[in-house]
Amino acid sequence: MLTTELIEHVLATIPNRTVGVLGDLFLDRYLDIDAARNEPSVETGLTAYQVTRVRAYPGAAGTVMNNLAALGVGRIYPIAYIGDDGEGYELRQALKLLPGVEQGGIFSVPDRRTPTYTKPMLHENGTAKELNRLDIKNRVPTAPHVEEHIIKLLDEAWPQLDALIVLDQVSEVDCGVVTKCLRDHLAELGARNPEKFVLADSREQIGLFRNVCVKPNMEEALNAMTRDRHMKSLEVHGLSVKVGGPVFCTRGPDGILLSLAQEGPGAPRLIPSYPVTGPIDICGAGDSTSAGITSAMVSGLTHEQAAAFGNLVASITIQQIGVTGTAPPDKVRARWREVNG
Repeated sequence: MLTTELIEHVLATIPNRTVGVLGDLFLDRYLDIDAARNEPSVETGLTAYQVTRVRAYPGAAGTVMNNLAALGVGRIYPIAYIGDDGEGYELRQALKLLPGVEQGGIFSVPDRRTPTYTKPMLHENGTAKELNRLDIKNRVPTAPHVEEHIIKLLDEAWPQLDALIVLDQVSEVDCGVVTKCLRDHLAELGARNPEKFVLADSREQIGLFRNVCVKPNMEEALNAMTRDRHMKSLEVHGLSVKVGGPVFCTRGPDGILLSLAQEGPGAPRLIPSYPVTGPIDICGAGDSTSAGITSAMVSGLTHEQAAAFGNLVASITIQQIGVTGTAPPDKVRARWREVNG
């Protein structure tokens, strides 16, 4: 399915491609705590953890951009809103470190917060343990004027985009970037330009997209359909018919179950994963798969080949422990030599 020539073609093509990333931008903030420096609080008597380092990374849609940049996509154009706050400043500074990422489509909204996952990491006796995560999210619906501005930015960018990745990270309905209004507009764009590759990923609303490709995991696909666990391949095909586009359903170590809407219900085929040995860390695996699939599609590969390339990229990122992994070209080539003998 994949060949060395195809992989080299993708890696040579994507520096000349523009990929839009529309969706929820999070700040992933890590607080490194040195347990040896713990001290009691005079006021409460509780342990006061001493933070010795703060690390900030673009999360959610930012993780997708990080993977696209690492693969070598030449121009990455995010469309999102963030808060007018300190977390938003940190996020913009972190985005500046990613090659090829432009920030013209990112705008601040004064009455919104920048969604943030704060992860305290307690370092003790040579090991690191993640303590309870602290989340900052918006829990009221996105205002209509903000939706209108997102659509305006999308329409302006649309002719320049070779592909668009849509990431709906927020579980609260209509409280993030990807609202019903935006999904309806994407459906219109997809109907008018079916040749343009659009890949949508959503934790809760994957079944509500239309005229685009979608990338759920099996649980998300079942949630969108009847949840008949004995009919998994048929459910994936049913989702493809429902959304009117291909479904790349990720199945962890099994690979990707691919279904094309125009094919019959017996057509979904499993694109196998690549074997991995030793410890793994699946954090960000889905986002790296999206980056791999999209990179392959804008390079002219088939859906099957794109799914295989997505699996190859994910097999690299999950072997990077304790970080949200990426797959730069040298690692893609090395991994391909490894699995291809």
